[in-house]
Amino acid sequence: MTKLRLEGYVIVSADGMLADAHNVMPAALKFPGDAMFFSDALDSADLIVHGRNSYEDQPNSPKRRRLVVTRSVAGLAPDTEKPLSTLWNPAGASFEAACAAAGVTTGTVAIIGGPVVFDMFMDRYDTFFLSLAPHVSLPGGAPCFTEVGPGRSPQQVLTAHGFAPANQLMLDPAHDVCVTAWKRAA
Repeated sequence: MTKLRLEGYVIVSADGMLADAHNVMPAALKFPGDAMFFSDALDSADLIVHGRNSYEDQPNSPKRRRLVVTRSVAGLAPDTEKPLSTLWNPAGASFEAACAAAGVTTGTVAIIGGPVVFDMFMDRYDTFFLSLAPHVSLPGGAPCFTEVGPGRSPQQVLTAHGFAPANQLMLDPAHDVCVTAWKRAA
């Protein structure tokens, strides 16, 4: 199989959460600059991987080829509701087999969560794009990685897995929202 480039994408609150206590991404974490950055990245990806709660609801969403991580199938199955989607149970099929079933053997794969899905690829990402909303707090929310918790930030988790911040882009100056590209340290 030709090498795929794996990229992660998430926006988090100051406390490292990607969703509130009800496992919903609140309006407080939605910023036009970040939404545009995210949408542009997904438009250029060859494949998107996410869990059942992480589907992005954008105009181009139905046009994107994707793997939906689920335990509802034994290994691989077509998604009868979304023609470009393949249902994938990592316990029953390898990532490479899932990519092949989705018709993607080269290019960029965008991993968009949730926490368990992000964790699955922690040692395979080429780049992880971490957007931060520093003025938003979501106590009791869902962390972006399962290792995030009291005293452990997403940045510390990425560093512990061999990543270093490479560059940063301001997405929303009024709210200090920026995205940092974390690259695997050489």
